[in-house]
Amino acid sequence: MNASKNVLGQPLDTCSCDPNTGWYRDGSCNTDENDRGSHTVCCVVTKQFLEFAKSQGNDLITPAPHFSFPGLKPGDSWCVCARTWLAALNAGKGCPIDLEATHEKALLVVSMELLETHAI
Repeated sequence: MNASKNVLGQPLDTCSCDPNTGWYRDGSCNTDENDRGSHTVCCVVTKQFLEFAKSQGNDLITPAPHFSFPGLKPGDSWCVCARTWLAALNAGKGCPIDLEATHEKALLVVSMELLETHAI
């Protein structure tokens, strides 16, 4: 398997290990063909983003111990679905992203220009 690349064409950085994020829960926004949501955008979540995601049926706030999920709070980093991040942005609820930890597959959904304007 080739090493995953970020949107800058460099090796993919870790997004968060506390809490442990990613499709594989390996701390990075790695993906594969089974990841239909494309959990590829490494966000620093905000209260507005978390509330938007919850309003869309994706509750990232409430802990789910049976999934080893502690619940997120503003300031946490998390690999989110590229379409969710874009929808939140379009609704005025976007949050900052870490380009070094955002998987190159995010570019299939979100333009590099949009990602760059929201980079930390």
